[in-house]
Amino acid sequence: MVLESGTLPVIPGREEEFEAAFEQAKSLIAGSPGCISVELRRKVEVPNEYLLLVQWETIEDHTEGFRGSEAFTAWRELLHHFYEPKPVMEHFTFVAGETGISGT
Repeated sequence: MVLESGTLPVIPGREEEFEAAFEQAKSLIAGSPGCISVELRRKVEVPNEYLLLVQWETIEDHTEGFRGSEAFTAWRELLHHFYEPKPVMEHFTFVAGETGISGT
């Protein structure tokens, strides 16, 4: 399993609009082959920054499968105009601790 982590800097004042668009977009990624889970969190200290966490079966499910799909094109059209600057996306593998990313 691979955990994709993305810091999403949303243009200040557009947070509610972004969250509504994300509600529409999340099924695009969640329905992609190899996607295990999708989670969006809002940063407490900087309310226009979000953390996107996506669990993938393999990194290729994200980098080749989702990014090469029509679903990614629709995802980008729904969300990418909210970001300034462009998000930073990274991938991680499990080393130690509790498994799973859900929680409050």
